[in-house]
Amino acid sequence: MGLETTKELKDYGVRVNRLVDEFENQIHAHLNEEYVKSTKWSDKLADKIAEFGGSWKFINIFFAVLVVWIVVNTMSFTKVIHFDEPPFILLNLVLSFLAGFQAPIIMMSQNRQAARDKQETIIDFAINYKAEQEIDDMQGHLHRIEADFAEFRSEVKEELAEIKEMLRGK
Repeated sequence: MGLETTKELKDYGVRVNRLVDEFENQIHAHLNEEYVKSTKWSDKLADKIAEFGGSWKFINIFFAVLVVWIVVNTMSFTKVIHFDEPPFILLNLVLSFLAGFQAPIIMMSQNRQAARDKQETIIDFAINYKAEQEIDDMQGHLHRIEADFAEFRSEVKEELAEIKEMLRGK
């Protein structure tokens, strides 16, 4: 009987975990749908720019462009096509322009992501709280079963002692 109870409790725990996972997945899917519906095209563009601007691909392309810019404007054999002589004032202007626009766009994207993460955190907390309540409930059931079993054991011991007494008396 103890093994069946243990198996039932394990099955119950597995079912609870599966239900919590399914519920969490449904909530996240709903959040994603809401995010897609409520996000304007400009916000999506900002997200794409931030995604690209924070990638190794951007860093590699940007590094290559800087190297080409500097090489073209400093080498003597490219003197005919120099368009930004050292100290590279035009390059500084382009870099300032890029930083001036890229930083706020990335911050807008991060703010939206932070708001979305906050929603997900609140939902995760609610799910974890509910799971904790279920675990506490299961522990209460276990304690009650243990108490019932201890009472049953003591009754069996008493009855066994009575039977032994009766057998000795004969």
